[in-house]
Amino acid sequence: MTQRRILVLSGRGRYEDPWHDHAATSHVVAGILGDQGDVEVRGLFRDALDDLDSVDLLVVNGGSGRRDAGFDGSDDDWLAVHDRLAAWARAGGAVLGLHQAANTFYDAPDWAAVLGGRWIPGESMHPPIGDARFELVQGHPVTDDLRVVEAFDERYCHLSVAPETRVLGTTLDDDGTPHPVLWVNETHGGRTVYSALGHDVRSFASEGHRELLRRSAAWLLS
Repeated sequence: MTQRRILVLSGRGRYEDPWHDHAATSHVVAGILGDQGDVEVRGLFRDALDDLDSVDLLVVNGGSGRRDAGFDGSDDDWLAVHDRLAAWARAGGAVLGLHQAANTFYDAPDWAAVLGGRWIPGESMHPPIGDARFELVQGHPVTDDLRVVEAFDERYCHLSVAPETRVLGTTLDDDGTPHPVLWVNETHGGRTVYSALGHDVRSFASEGHRELLRRSAAWLLS
């Protein structure tokens, strides 16, 4: 059986920030998914997706950084990268978006449709990081018999979620209001799982979180 190829895109330059250690979390994610295929971690350079057609699963672990052209290219410089990713996803590609994937690629017109949702500046937020509980919905291979994930993490709230996505997990804000943090999207031609978990390596110390990642990858590769 041919080994599946998993590419973890790790935020850097235009898609990194000082609050998230994408290199560290990408390394941990690669270790967790190592039994699912041949895993490579690659920084988010403009040539990072040149061989995307040979990838079976793309894990996006980047964020939002500096958009000024003099730092890491202009929107136009990155347009071909985003077009390549969107076309691959529409052609049946499998995407696993982690945490800041909801607010990365802010210059990509099709990313929200691929991911199935978005972080909205000025509206989306999270309470202070701490011990958090994430309730999971049954009836899908990603979550069946995994009802709760507890992890030291941020609780993303007020994300914009496309109506056609299937929400599989929620968390409560400090007022007790539930907010979607885990969903699947199959409306763009391929498959996507988005999980808002994964602020830093402490989150991945949770066996429940590690199991959620393994199940997500297994479903995306099935």
